[in-house]
Amino acid sequence: MEQIELFTIESPCRGVCENSKTGFCKGCLRSREERFHWFSLTNEARHHVLDLCKQRRARLIKARQDRLEADSAKALPYGMEDDPIVDLFELTND
Repeated sequence: MEQIELFTIESPCRGVCENSKTGFCKGCLRSREERFHWFSLTNEARHHVLDLCKQRRARLIKARQDRLEADSAKALPYGMEDDPIVDLFELTND
């Protein structure tokens, strides 16, 4: 038995409305078809689209984190050593 929704599910549009390289909106992460047909979708279909957007956002965040970790793990430029940095302002009693 399907649960009756009392209110319609509002569009997740954030007003960015620009496609990424992958074809999803940069603001709400919906595909072109999902955006164009939003108002003709049932509430169940809208829930499904919102779940897909949450999954896309999670993948996007993970990819960004992985990219940042990979960038920080790169080797230092030639001639630089991975020695600890000496604190020039450290007080010494010499």
